Amino acid sequence: MVMSSPNRRAVPKTITLPMIRRLLYSAVVADALDALGFRNQSPLVQLKPQTGIPKLVGRCKTTLWTDMAHEDPKPYELELIALDACRPDDVLIAAAGGSIRSGIWGELLSTAARNRGCVGTIVDGAVRDVAKMTAMKFPVFALGTCLYDSMHRQRVIDIDVSVEIAGVRFCPGDLVIADLDGVVVVPRAVEAEAIARAWKKVHEENVTRDAIRGGMKAVAAYKKYGVL
Repeated sequence: MVMSSPNRRAVPKTITLPMIRRLLYSAVVADALDALGFRNQSPLVQLKPQTGIPKLVGRCKTTLWTDMAHEDPKPYELELIALDACRPDDVLIAAAGGSIRSGIWGELLSTAARNRGCVGTIVDGAVRDVAKMTAMKFPVFALGTCLYDSMHRQRVIDIDVSVEIAGVRFCPGDLVIADLDGVVVVPRAVEAEAIARAWKKVHEENVTRDAIRGGMKAVAAYKKYGVL
């Protein structure tokens, strides 16, 4: 069952990634997770879009990074393996502990990731080649930028494992949504229920908004619809 608009009441039996990209957003999904008791699903750090693309939705492809104090005998090894293993709709998660020692993501990695179907990346650290990635229209969320190369500064130490960004766990295959409000990750175990609740709330917010625009006072609207 496919819905053409969130203004219809019924929740679709299947809500696909294209539907989520079109109609849902991080805050409403976070609200749905709150209602299910999952209240720590959004890292409280400034992961902001770096390439002018304000929204990213897909499934986590995880990489775990560390800072280095020695010469790397096999530079880029695991990050290249991770890139080659990307699948359509993957979002590469670079859990670098907030380190901005180097720009661990750039144009060439974006090109390789896109070739494998990856739809974007989220970096708990710094990136570089922003102008070129912007020209590619490749979605990148990160803490900021650093012009240094990652060689001998940072490296991937594991892939396809559970990782954390600011105390929030990202597991391989989890749904992740990033936009101008922040990043939210949806555990597989509650994904169907959380997304159904978020879809329903979008409809309820639209009804409430229309009522307020029509002249209803905020208190009355909240009492009637229970959404604000």
